[in-house]
Amino acid sequence: MYRIFIVEDDEGIAGALENYLSSWGFEVKCAADLRSVAKEFAEFAPQLVLLDISLPFYNGFYWCGEIRKTSQVPVIFISSASDNMNIITAMNAGGDDFIAKPFDLNVLTAKINAVLRRCYDFKDTAPLLEHNGAVLNTGDATISYNGEKTDLTKNEYRILQTLLENKGSVVSRETLMNKLWETDCFVDENTLTVNIARLRKKLERSGLENFISTKVGMGYMIGG
Repeated sequence: MYRIFIVEDDEGIAGALENYLSSWGFEVKCAADLRSVAKEFAEFAPQLVLLDISLPFYNGFYWCGEIRKTSQVPVIFISSASDNMNIITAMNAGGDDFIAKPFDLNVLTAKINAVLRRCYDFKDTAPLLEHNGAVLNTGDATISYNGEKTDLTKNEYRILQTLLENKGSVVSRETLMNKLWETDCFVDENTLTVNIARLRKKLERSGLENFISTKVGMGYMIGG
């Protein structure tokens, strides 16, 4: 089930889109606070964004730019301001498509499905994994928090990916070691301990203290 995030200040249009797309099997969320679009985006971690241009506080071009700081998730602009300049600006801001209002819901759904097929049909994982405002981008192996992006090593990325995919549950050391090294060869358990310690220090430098919890005798977890 794909998640679609709608950023639209007209409650009638937003509600109609939510109901229609939900009937097609999508998981849909409308932005509740148009001053905190980036935060809600990170928490919901959608696979596609429908974004109006004319919004209170900050316009759609601004929010598209904020989304692009942490994610390459497809963004479709929906707007009645469909002159060439706005379309060009939308594409330059990082948009993937532009649909002029008023639009036919069937046409919109067809475009959404086309973009989703193009972006995700050949990908095995969700593009974003999020917890408490920290966003792991599976496309470029980085974690973003408070607008700052941090590069991860291969092992750091695999540890975070595994823990976030099992958010709220304890992941055993054995599971993490198999995920990291995927080999029948013996690996000293201290190697995992060292990798976890290095990752924690990197997260702390980014402002993410106590992001990974140790469950003595069981393993590690995020959330819960």
